[in-house]
Amino acid sequence: MYKKLLKNLVMVGLVVLTLGSLPAFAEDDDSLSISTDVGVFSQYVWRGYALSDESIVIQPSVSLGYKGFGLNVWGNYDTDYFDTGTDYNETDITLSYDWTYEIIKLGVGYIYYDLDFEDTQEFYLSATFEGYLNPSFTFYKDIEAAEGWYVNFGVSHSYAITTLYNLDLSASIGYYDLNDDSYTELHDGNITASMVLPINDNLSLTPSLSYVIGISEDAKDRIRDYKGNSDHFVGGFTCTYSF
Repeated sequence: MYKKLLKNLVMVGLVVLTLGSLPAFAEDDDSLSISTDVGVFSQYVWRGYALSDESIVIQPSVSLGYKGFGLNVWGNYDTDYFDTGTDYNETDITLSYDWTYEIIKLGVGYIYYDLDFEDTQEFYLSATFEGYLNPSFTFYKDIEAAEGWYVNFGVSHSYAITTLYNLDLSASIGYYDLNDDSYTELHDGNITASMVLPINDNLSLTPSLSYVIGISEDAKDRIRDYKGNSDHFVGGFTCTYSF
């Protein structure tokens, strides 16, 4: 575990050093964005699958954005991985490019999942329509461990609570279609409520609560954990610092 953590810390350090050199090449410093955040959550649930069990997970990340291009390095640290002790067990590296065409925000990207058990890779394409409920579609194509498609459809809306605070609500549903036809189902649903609490110009805290559930009966059977649960409440907060 510690060799993996050290390797990824070195990788993050290289990313940070690279970020530090970019302003020299930027025509406009305002187009360069750098942020770090740390999320602390009651559980790690990914596309309906419970990847932790009754243990706090800590999820740090570093993000860079420049003229539509993005780089994100994200990790997962489990404080008691299925009662076996602490475990740093995942690092995801995402390269992306986003742009806007009229009222549509478009994005393409590549994700490398560095996992304890089996690494994998995905390409994705996303589209978000600005307007009522901001509907979004994201198509993921796994090219290694679980070859096939995962499609996610989502909606979101913000309600102004005060001039400073908004209640952000979102809902999404996912669909899996594996290449070998072993699984083709409406897969998972997710409802999330969150609120960004600005602390100063650079620092913010975002508490959130999510409810995740398997949609079809086959999906519930597939994602059911060893305790028989196919739905989960996940609570926590994310602390973000933007440079």
